[in-house]
Amino acid sequence: MMQQPGRLIGLGVGPGDPELITVKALRLLRESPVVAYFVAKGKKGNAFGIIEAHLQDAQTLLPLVYPVTTEALPAPLSYEQVISDFYDAAGEEIATHLNAGRDVAVICEGDPFFYGSYMYLHDRLAERYDAEVVPGVCSMLGGASVLGAPLVYRNQSLSVLSGVLPAEDLKRRLADADAAVIMKLGRNFPKVRQVLEELGLVDRALYVERATMANQKIVPLDQVEPMSSPYFSLIIVPGERWQG
Repeated sequence: MMQQPGRLIGLGVGPGDPELITVKALRLLRESPVVAYFVAKGKKGNAFGIIEAHLQDAQTLLPLVYPVTTEALPAPLSYEQVISDFYDAAGEEIATHLNAGRDVAVICEGDPFFYGSYMYLHDRLAERYDAEVVPGVCSMLGGASVLGAPLVYRNQSLSVLSGVLPAEDLKRRLADADAAVIMKLGRNFPKVRQVLEELGLVDRALYVERATMANQKIVPLDQVEPMSSPYFSLIIVPGERWQG
């Protein structure tokens, strides 16, 4: 009799505050014999820190260690190729457990399908195995909550933008937006702030680092040290307030 394959489970574990994990994610986490998590070399990882207290001794931990953590690589290395190969290898490592009949929960900070690393495994494995995805509170919603900033009123639309975009693209999209969230700041922060200044949006823009985490930091935009803005930071430009 053939072994029934295990399930692939993408678990959103929230933006950082351990209490923002859902009841469903917590149940599936505890039930999974294998728990996989993405991590930089030599680090524990934010997602792992959120769920560590809920793990049990019988569970197998599967760290998926990024080979690189920056997109700036010396020639002839290509970040896209290096990271694609990594996801291929990570997918096959997980497939080994699935083929042996073990469910694998891949934990993902925020939401698995909102800039989540899990999605790259999902693309590789979901056609071959049963897959379930549990949504999580994403960082932009965690950010809005700690900043006390309603995002969109009534019929306004929200644009979610990557700070990696070229300045002109960013400027065009922000100019058309009722409200916006700008992710992936880090070294892109000076460019993003310059665009906001050119559009006259600085007074509306709100900045937060590591929203909902223990080391969360809210700083006025004009006081952010340009080269110290971490990857886990974001800017929210809330919609114009509606007096309902």
